Amino acid sequence: MPTIHANALKEFAKDLLTAGGFAPEDADQTADLLVWANLRGVDSHGVLRIPRYVEMISLGLMTSGKRPEVVRSFGAVTVIDGGKCPGAVGMNMAVDKAAAAARTHGVGWCAARRISHAGAVGYFTQALAAKGLVGIAMTASKPLMSYVGARGEALSTNPLSIAVPTGSGSDPILLDMSTASVALGKIMAAKDAGQTIPEGWAIDSEGNPATDPHKVAALLPMAGAKGSGLSLMIEMLTSVLAGNAVIGPVLTGEKSGGFNGMVLAVAPEAFGEEAAFFAEVGRLAGAIRALDPIDPSAPPLLPGERGAATAQKCTAEGIPLAPGTAKRLQELARSLGVTTPDGF
Repeated sequence: MPTIHANALKEFAKDLLTAGGFAPEDADQTADLLVWANLRGVDSHGVLRIPRYVEMISLGLMTSGKRPEVVRSFGAVTVIDGGKCPGAVGMNMAVDKAAAAARTHGVGWCAARRISHAGAVGYFTQALAAKGLVGIAMTASKPLMSYVGARGEALSTNPLSIAVPTGSGSDPILLDMSTASVALGKIMAAKDAGQTIPEGWAIDSEGNPATDPHKVAALLPMAGAKGSGLSLMIEMLTSVLAGNAVIGPVLTGEKSGGFNGMVLAVAPEAFGEEAAFFAEVGRLAGAIRALDPIDPSAPPLLPGERGAATAQKCTAEGIPLAPGTAKRLQELARSLGVTTPDGF
Protein backbone atom coordinates (compact mmCIF):
# COMPACT_ATOMS: atom_id res chain seq x y z
CA MET A 1 0.00 0.00 0.00
CA PRO A 2 1.42 3.42 -0.91
CA THR A 3 1.94 5.76 2.03
CA ILE A 4 1.85 9.53 1.67
CA HIS A 5 2.27 12.43 4.09
CA ALA A 6 -0.95 14.26 4.94
CA ASN A 7 0.22 17.62 3.58
CA ALA A 8 1.27 16.07 0.29
CA LEU A 9 -2.00 14.18 0.01
CA LYS A 10 -4.00 17.33 0.67
CA GLU A 11 -2.10 19.29 -2.01
CA PHE A 12 -2.61 16.44 -4.46
CA ALA A 13 -6.31 16.31 -3.60
CA LYS A 14 -6.60 20.09 -4.11
CA ASP A 15 -4.86 19.85 -7.48
CA LEU A 16 -7.14 17.04 -8.64
CA LEU A 17 -10.29 18.82 -7.50
CA THR A 18 -9.24 22.14 -9.03
CA ALA A 19 -8.35 20.51 -12.33
CA GLY A 20 -11.68 18.69 -12.17
CA GLY A 21 -13.73 21.88 -11.98
CA PHE A 22 -13.67 23.01 -8.34
CA ALA A 23 -13.02 26.64 -7.48
CA PRO A 24 -9.70 26.87 -5.58
CA GLU A 25 -11.27 27.76 -2.22
CA ASP A 26 -13.86 24.99 -2.57
CA ALA A 27 -11.10 22.54 -3.49
CA ASP A 28 -9.13 23.55 -0.39
CA GLN A 29 -12.09 23.02 1.95
CA THR A 30 -13.00 19.71 0.33
CA ALA A 31 -9.45 18.38 0.37
CA ASP A 32 -9.09 19.24 4.05
CA LEU A 33 -12.29 17.34 4.85
CA LEU A 34 -11.26 14.27 2.85
CA VAL A 35 -7.74 14.05 4.26
CA TRP A 36 -9.10 14.52 7.80
CA ALA A 37 -11.04 11.30 7.25
CA ASN A 38 -8.00 9.47 5.86
CA LEU A 39 -5.90 10.58 8.83
CA ARG A 40 -8.43 9.03 11.20
CA GLY A 41 -8.51 5.76 9.28
CA VAL A 42 -11.95 6.45 7.77
CA ASP A 43 -10.84 5.72 4.22
CA SER A 44 -14.46 5.27 3.13
CA HIS A 45 -14.88 9.05 3.40
CA GLY A 46 -11.42 10.06 2.27
CA VAL A 47 -9.73 10.77 -1.05
CA LEU A 48 -11.29 7.74 -2.72
CA ARG A 49 -14.29 10.06 -3.17
CA ILE A 50 -12.40 12.45 -5.48
CA PRO A 51 -13.14 10.71 -8.81
CA ARG A 52 -16.85 10.70 -8.00
CA TYR A 53 -16.77 14.36 -6.92
CA VAL A 54 -15.13 15.31 -10.22
CA GLU A 55 -17.72 13.26 -12.06
CA MET A 56 -20.50 15.05 -10.14
CA ILE A 57 -19.11 18.39 -11.31
CA SER A 58 -19.07 17.22 -14.94
CA LEU A 59 -22.65 15.92 -14.67
CA GLY A 60 -23.95 19.10 -13.07
CA LEU A 61 -24.82 17.26 -9.84
CA MET A 62 -22.43 19.56 -7.97
CA THR A 63 -21.48 23.17 -8.67
CA SER A 64 -18.50 25.10 -7.38
CA GLY A 65 -17.51 28.72 -6.99
CA LYS A 66 -20.69 30.25 -5.63
CA ARG A 67 -21.18 30.98 -1.93
CA PRO A 68 -24.27 29.43 -0.29
CA GLU A 69 -27.11 31.90 0.23
CA VAL A 70 -28.94 32.64 3.47
CA VAL A 71 -32.62 32.24 2.59
CA ARG A 72 -34.18 32.48 6.07
CA SER A 73 -33.17 33.66 9.53
CA PHE A 74 -35.49 33.35 12.51
CA GLY A 75 -34.05 33.76 16.02
CA ALA A 76 -31.50 31.00 16.56
CA VAL A 77 -32.39 29.32 13.24
CA THR A 78 -30.73 29.95 9.88
CA VAL A 79 -31.51 28.26 6.57
CA ILE A 80 -28.93 28.37 3.80
CA ASP A 81 -29.27 27.15 0.21
CA GLY A 82 -26.07 25.73 -1.23
CA GLY A 83 -27.13 25.62 -4.87
CA LYS A 84 -25.53 22.13 -5.08
CA CYS A 85 -22.25 23.42 -3.66
CA PRO A 86 -19.57 20.99 -2.41
CA GLY A 87 -20.68 19.52 0.89
CA ALA A 88 -17.67 20.84 2.76
CA VAL A 89 -18.48 24.39 1.68
CA GLY A 90 -22.12 24.25 2.71
CA MET A 91 -21.47 22.51 6.02
CA ASN A 92 -18.57 24.79 6.94
CA MET A 93 -20.86 27.78 6.47
CA ALA A 94 -23.52 26.00 8.56
CA VAL A 95 -20.93 25.53 11.33
CA ASP A 96 -20.15 29.25 11.29
CA LYS A 97 -23.83 30.28 11.33
CA ALA A 98 -24.77 27.82 14.08
CA ALA A 99 -21.79 28.83 16.23
CA ALA A 100 -22.60 32.54 15.90
CA ALA A 101 -26.22 31.95 16.90
CA ALA A 102 -25.16 29.82 19.86
CA ARG A 103 -23.04 32.67 21.21
CA THR A 104 -26.10 34.94 21.08
CA HIS A 105 -28.97 32.59 21.92
CA GLY A 106 -27.25 29.67 23.69
CA VAL A 107 -28.17 27.42 20.79
CA GLY A 108 -27.88 27.73 17.03
CA TRP A 109 -29.47 25.60 14.32
CA CYS A 110 -28.44 25.94 10.70
CA ALA A 111 -30.15 23.96 7.94
CA ALA A 112 -28.00 23.57 4.83
CA ARG A 113 -30.25 22.53 1.98
CA ARG A 114 -29.26 21.68 -1.59
CA ILE A 115 -25.63 20.93 -0.83
CA SER A 116 -23.79 17.80 -2.03
CA HIS A 117 -22.06 14.88 -0.35
CA ALA A 118 -20.62 16.13 2.95
CA GLY A 119 -18.20 13.33 3.82
CA ALA A 120 -17.28 12.55 7.43
CA VAL A 121 -19.61 14.77 9.46
CA GLY A 122 -17.43 14.42 12.56
CA TYR A 123 -15.18 16.99 10.87
CA PHE A 124 -17.85 19.63 11.40
CA THR A 125 -18.78 18.74 14.98
CA GLN A 126 -15.09 18.65 15.91
CA ALA A 127 -14.83 22.21 14.59
CA LEU A 128 -17.63 23.25 16.94
CA ALA A 129 -16.04 21.44 19.88
CA ALA A 130 -12.81 23.34 19.17
CA LYS A 131 -14.83 26.51 19.79
CA GLY A 132 -16.01 25.16 23.15
CA LEU A 133 -19.46 24.28 21.82
CA VAL A 134 -21.36 21.02 21.81
CA GLY A 135 -21.92 20.12 18.17
CA ILE A 136 -24.47 17.96 16.40
CA ALA A 137 -24.49 17.39 12.65
CA MET A 138 -26.63 15.25 10.36
CA THR A 139 -26.87 14.80 6.62
CA ALA A 140 -29.41 13.29 4.23
CA SER A 141 -29.27 12.02 0.67
CA LYS A 142 -31.10 9.81 -1.81
CA PRO A 143 -32.11 6.25 -0.84
CA LEU A 144 -29.14 3.94 -0.25
CA MET A 145 -30.43 1.72 2.55
CA SER A 146 -33.36 -0.64 2.87
CA TYR A 147 -36.36 -0.12 5.12
CA VAL A 148 -36.91 -3.04 7.50
CA GLY A 149 -39.16 -5.60 5.85
CA ALA A 150 -38.79 -4.17 2.32
CA ARG A 151 -36.55 -4.90 -0.66
CA GLY A 152 -34.38 -2.32 -2.37
CA GLU A 153 -33.26 1.16 -1.36
CA ALA A 154 -35.71 3.29 0.60
CA LEU A 155 -33.77 5.49 3.05
CA SER A 156 -30.55 7.47 3.25
CA THR A 157 -27.76 6.23 5.50
CA ASN A 158 -28.05 9.59 7.32
CA PRO A 159 -24.67 10.21 9.00
CA LEU A 160 -24.96 11.60 12.52
CA SER A 161 -22.23 13.11 14.68
CA ILE A 162 -22.15 14.54 18.20
CA ALA A 163 -19.05 16.15 19.67
CA VAL A 164 -18.62 17.29 23.27
CA PRO A 165 -15.67 19.53 24.19
CA THR A 166 -13.58 18.52 27.19
CA GLY A 167 -12.46 22.02 28.11
CA SER A 168 -8.90 20.80 28.59
CA GLY A 169 -7.50 21.44 25.14
CA SER A 170 -7.56 17.71 24.40
CA ASP A 171 -9.58 15.93 21.75
CA PRO A 172 -13.36 16.12 22.16
CA ILE A 173 -15.56 13.12 22.79
CA LEU A 174 -16.63 12.55 19.21
CA LEU A 175 -19.34 10.20 17.96
CA ASP A 176 -19.58 9.83 14.18
CA MET A 177 -21.88 7.13 12.85
CA SER A 178 -24.26 6.11 10.12
CA THR A 179 -27.80 4.82 10.55
CA ALA A 180 -26.85 1.92 8.29
CA SER A 181 -25.00 -1.18 9.43
CA VAL A 182 -22.05 0.32 7.59
CA ALA A 183 -21.31 3.44 5.56
CA LEU A 184 -21.62 3.11 1.78
CA GLY A 185 -18.01 4.28 1.53
CA LYS A 186 -16.90 1.06 3.22
CA ILE A 187 -18.49 -0.89 0.38
CA MET A 188 -16.52 1.34 -2.01
CA ALA A 189 -13.36 0.77 0.03
CA ALA A 190 -13.89 -3.02 -0.09
CA LYS A 191 -14.17 -2.81 -3.88
CA ASP A 192 -10.93 -0.81 -4.04
CA ALA A 193 -9.16 -3.29 -1.78
CA GLY A 194 -10.55 -6.36 -3.57
CA GLN A 195 -12.13 -7.66 -0.37
CA THR A 196 -15.41 -9.29 0.55
CA ILE A 197 -17.76 -7.68 3.06
CA PRO A 198 -19.25 -9.24 6.21
CA GLU A 199 -22.74 -10.69 6.11
CA GLY A 200 -25.13 -8.21 7.70
CA TRP A 201 -23.83 -5.14 5.90
CA ALA A 202 -25.99 -5.29 2.79
CA ILE A 203 -28.44 -7.22 0.63
CA ASP A 204 -28.51 -8.09 -3.06
CA SER A 205 -31.31 -7.38 -5.52
CA GLU A 206 -33.31 -10.36 -4.23
CA GLY A 207 -33.07 -9.26 -0.62
CA ASN A 208 -30.50 -11.92 0.28
CA PRO A 209 -27.33 -11.20 2.30
CA ALA A 210 -24.52 -9.88 0.09
CA THR A 211 -20.83 -10.52 0.77
CA ASP A 212 -19.58 -9.49 -2.68
CA PRO A 213 -19.42 -5.67 -2.68
CA HIS A 214 -20.15 -5.66 -6.42
CA LYS A 215 -23.54 -7.31 -5.83
CA VAL A 216 -24.80 -4.87 -3.19
CA ALA A 217 -28.28 -3.55 -4.00
CA ALA A 218 -28.96 -1.83 -0.67
CA LEU A 219 -27.32 -1.34 2.70
CA LEU A 220 -29.01 -2.69 5.81
CA PRO A 221 -30.11 -0.39 8.65
CA MET A 222 -28.29 -0.74 11.95
CA ALA A 223 -30.25 -2.48 14.69
CA GLY A 224 -33.14 -3.30 12.39
CA ALA A 225 -36.24 -1.18 12.92
CA LYS A 226 -34.32 1.20 15.22
CA GLY A 227 -32.00 2.15 12.38
CA SER A 228 -34.89 2.56 9.95
CA GLY A 229 -36.78 4.74 12.40
CA LEU A 230 -33.78 6.93 13.20
CA SER A 231 -33.02 7.40 9.51
CA LEU A 232 -36.62 8.37 8.79
CA MET A 233 -36.61 10.99 11.54
CA ILE A 234 -33.29 12.47 10.43
CA GLU A 235 -34.83 12.92 6.97
CA MET A 236 -37.66 14.79 8.68
CA LEU A 237 -35.26 17.07 10.60
CA THR A 238 -32.66 17.58 7.90
CA SER A 239 -34.69 17.64 4.69
CA VAL A 240 -38.43 18.03 5.26
CA LEU A 241 -38.05 20.71 7.94
CA ALA A 242 -35.55 22.59 5.77
CA GLY A 243 -37.92 22.73 2.80
CA ASN A 244 -36.04 20.30 0.56
CA ALA A 245 -37.54 16.84 1.07
CA VAL A 246 -35.55 14.06 -0.58
CA ILE A 247 -36.82 10.57 0.29
CA GLY A 248 -40.55 11.15 -0.23
CA PRO A 249 -40.16 12.72 -3.69
CA VAL A 250 -37.70 10.02 -4.77
CA LEU A 251 -39.91 7.14 -3.64
CA THR A 252 -42.92 8.68 -5.40
CA GLY A 253 -40.98 9.29 -8.62
CA GLU A 254 -40.90 13.08 -8.52
CA LYS A 255 -37.11 13.53 -8.37
CA SER A 256 -33.92 11.51 -8.37
CA GLY A 257 -32.05 12.67 -5.28
CA GLY A 258 -30.43 15.54 -3.46
CA PHE A 259 -28.35 16.34 -0.38
CA ASN A 260 -29.06 18.32 2.79
CA GLY A 261 -27.22 18.94 6.04
CA MET A 262 -27.99 20.25 9.50
CA VAL A 263 -25.70 21.68 12.17
CA LEU A 264 -26.71 22.36 15.77
CA ALA A 265 -24.40 24.22 18.14
CA VAL A 266 -24.97 24.47 21.89
CA ALA A 267 -23.13 26.78 24.30
CA PRO A 268 -22.57 24.98 27.64
CA GLU A 269 -22.70 28.28 29.56
CA ALA A 270 -26.35 28.66 28.52
CA PHE A 271 -27.17 25.83 30.93
CA GLY A 272 -25.02 26.80 33.89
CA GLU A 273 -21.43 27.30 34.95
CA GLU A 274 -19.13 26.23 32.14
CA ALA A 275 -16.41 24.99 34.50
CA ALA A 276 -18.88 22.68 36.23
CA PHE A 277 -19.94 21.22 32.88
CA PHE A 278 -16.38 20.47 31.87
CA ALA A 279 -15.66 18.96 35.28
CA GLU A 280 -18.55 16.53 34.85
CA VAL A 281 -17.50 15.70 31.30
CA GLY A 282 -14.06 14.85 32.65
CA ARG A 283 -15.47 12.76 35.49
CA LEU A 284 -17.70 10.72 33.17
CA ALA A 285 -14.90 10.22 30.66
CA GLY A 286 -12.54 9.10 33.41
CA ALA A 287 -15.12 6.69 34.82
CA ILE A 288 -15.62 5.06 31.41
CA ARG A 289 -11.89 4.68 30.89
CA ALA A 290 -11.59 3.13 34.36
CA LEU A 291 -14.16 0.39 33.69
CA ASP A 292 -12.89 -3.16 34.19
CA PRO A 293 -11.97 -4.40 30.69
CA ILE A 294 -12.97 -7.82 29.45
CA ASP A 295 -9.63 -7.97 27.65
CA PRO A 296 -6.82 -6.06 29.44
CA SER A 297 -5.11 -5.46 26.08
CA ALA A 298 -8.23 -3.71 24.76
CA PRO A 299 -9.47 -1.25 27.39
CA PRO A 300 -12.74 0.66 26.86
CA LEU A 301 -12.45 3.64 24.51
CA LEU A 302 -14.51 6.80 24.37
CA PRO A 303 -16.11 7.75 21.05
CA GLY A 304 -13.44 9.24 18.81
CA GLU A 305 -10.41 7.97 20.73
CA ARG A 306 -9.48 5.33 18.18
CA GLY A 307 -9.68 7.87 15.35
CA ALA A 308 -7.61 10.41 17.26
CA ALA A 309 -4.90 7.84 17.94
CA THR A 310 -4.88 6.80 14.28
CA ALA A 311 -4.59 10.45 13.22
CA GLN A 312 -1.59 10.94 15.49
CA LYS A 313 0.09 7.86 14.01
CA CYS A 314 -0.69 8.76 10.40
CA THR A 315 0.48 12.34 10.92
CA ALA A 316 3.86 11.01 11.97
CA GLU A 317 4.19 8.06 9.60
CA GLY A 318 2.04 8.95 6.60
CA ILE A 319 -1.38 7.86 5.36
CA PRO A 320 -1.65 4.41 3.77
CA LEU A 321 -3.91 4.22 0.72
CA ALA A 322 -5.59 1.11 -0.65
CA PRO A 323 -4.01 0.05 -3.97
CA GLY A 324 -7.35 0.46 -5.75
CA THR A 325 -7.72 4.02 -4.46
CA ALA A 326 -4.18 4.93 -5.46
CA LYS A 327 -4.71 3.47 -8.93
CA ARG A 328 -7.92 5.41 -9.53
CA LEU A 329 -6.32 8.66 -8.36
CA GLN A 330 -3.33 8.05 -10.65
CA GLU A 331 -5.68 7.47 -13.58
CA LEU A 332 -7.61 10.64 -12.78
CA ALA A 333 -4.37 12.61 -12.45
CA ARG A 334 -3.23 11.46 -15.89
CA SER A 335 -6.56 12.39 -17.45
CA LEU A 336 -6.47 15.86 -15.86
CA GLY A 337 -2.78 16.53 -16.39
CA VAL A 338 -2.00 16.63 -12.66
CA THR A 339 1.38 15.52 -11.34
CA THR A 340 1.25 12.72 -8.77
CA PRO A 341 3.32 13.21 -5.60
CA ASP A 342 6.19 10.98 -4.53
CA GLY A 343 4.98 7.78 -2.93
CA PHE A 344 2.33 6.89 -5.51
